[in-house]
Amino acid sequence: MSMKTLRIPSAVITGLGVVKQAGEEAKNLGSKKVLIVSDEILVKLGVLDELKLSLEQNGIQFCLFDRVFTEPTVEYVEEGLTVFKENDCDLVVAIGGGSPIDTAKAISVMVNNEGSIINYKGIGNIPKKGMPLIAIPTTAGTGSEVTMTTIITDSTTNVKMLFISPYLMPKVAIVDPLLTQSMPRNLTAATGVDALTHAIEAYVSVKAQLITDLLSISAIKLITNNLRQAWSNGSNIEAREKVMMGSLLAGMAFSNSSVALVHGMSRPIGAYFHVPHGASNAALLGVVMEFSIIGNPERYAHIAEAMGENTRDLNHMEASELAIKAVKRLIKDIQVPSLKQLELDKDKVWSLAPQMAEDAITSGSPGNNPRLATKEEIVELYKMAYDQ
Repeated sequence: MSMKTLRIPSAVITGLGVVKQAGEEAKNLGSKKVLIVSDEILVKLGVLDELKLSLEQNGIQFCLFDRVFTEPTVEYVEEGLTVFKENDCDLVVAIGGGSPIDTAKAISVMVNNEGSIINYKGIGNIPKKGMPLIAIPTTAGTGSEVTMTTIITDSTTNVKMLFISPYLMPKVAIVDPLLTQSMPRNLTAATGVDALTHAIEAYVSVKAQLITDLLSISAIKLITNNLRQAWSNGSNIEAREKVMMGSLLAGMAFSNSSVALVHGMSRPIGAYFHVPHGASNAALLGVVMEFSIIGNPERYAHIAEAMGENTRDLNHMEASELAIKAVKRLIKDIQVPSLKQLELDKDKVWSLAPQMAEDAITSGSPGNNPRLATKEEIVELYKMAYDQ
């Protein structure tokens, strides 16, 4: 049996109201002053109030960087790093969706690494560990609070750069479903599909292992059994809690077994068209599953079973088809818009498809897919995703 490694935060704290533990955890890490990374909307909604109170009660000072308005960029990282250094902070606390958490990860490592974050893109290229990070998600989808990855956009080239390093792993993840109550319906849908995509791709990845398999299947069950209810009624805390736990497990899974073709293709759509990550994943997931099942039909059959489909007396290929139908049905039920419904310019999608295909392949994620795709096949998948 070949060696397998599982990396997760030192502590994962879950439950209703556990954001109140943030101050104690920061104190345990020896912090005197923290940089809070978030966005202005969450600040205005009062989502940070419990966090601030917890820090104050534990005698910890803080300053705020809330200028993460879009998906993470090199500029956000540099601005946040300046705030960290000018205020003599010793810990980063990220609270928000994937954008603040990913930005905070990059800030934390750049405290102790020279130059620009651009210099360290790829796998294992960050030479020194950064400052400790506490990650507190307010969405149920990205799983970034338990991953050793971050994605930062180079605004000059419109390329979403992937960074993978153990130094990007948060020290502590605090997962409080009550923080997701501020999520609007469309964000609940998009992030939920993002989490489901993480779970599915982690399970079919060629780098999957036994522990990630268990995490992935559990995540698929939790998300698909509860996402409709969480979307239908934002105050359904039980459904929100289960979707958030599914997102957490999916994050642990894909951080250790990697994502695959969907994510490789999704990042360029976000970079060139500024489509929310969950929405681009949703547009691609069904099409990519149809393309990929022949590479490992047994795995996709297991996904169908996890989604509650009746696969009795079916062979693996037949059961795999049920998984695709179930995924497409879920996406339709929670009204995640297609690329066409998002009003992307069709001619621009067609003209950029070859470059997006190259960017997808360069990211490395498509290499984990059970069926490998050529550049030409990826171009056709983009076109199919647009037309569906």
